[in-house]
Amino acid sequence: MRFSVSLKQNHIFRRLYTKGKSAVNRHLVLYCRRNGRAQNRLGYTISPKLCNAVLRNRTKRRLREIYRLHETQFLPGYDIVVVARSRAINAPFSELTQAYLSLAGKLGLLQQKEPLHEDDSV
Repeated sequence: MRFSVSLKQNHIFRRLYTKGKSAVNRHLVLYCRRNGRAQNRLGYTISPKLCNAVLRNRTKRRLREIYRLHETQFLPGYDIVVVARSRAINAPFSELTQAYLSLAGKLGLLQQKEPLHEDDSV
């Protein structure tokens, strides 16, 4: 990941949960907050109540890969925490990708695509 680093400090996770913006769907919960830096900081949370360590780590790897593939679409300067819900563990990769990107879009984390317009000269 070229434009981001891992988020590991507990107090930053807690600050995001209380003061950050959030969006929810059936697979994920996404929290975000501006961090005043030139890069994003990402953290992932999966409760041990949901599944065993193997499946938790697999789900984290899949979520990290989704971000890595779409990293250039994300605006820089945010702390982002992704919380996996029980449906995310066995969800197909394409469904998980769509859920992740739709939440990022709701929170305004994705760059707006420039519409292609034709030359108006006649």
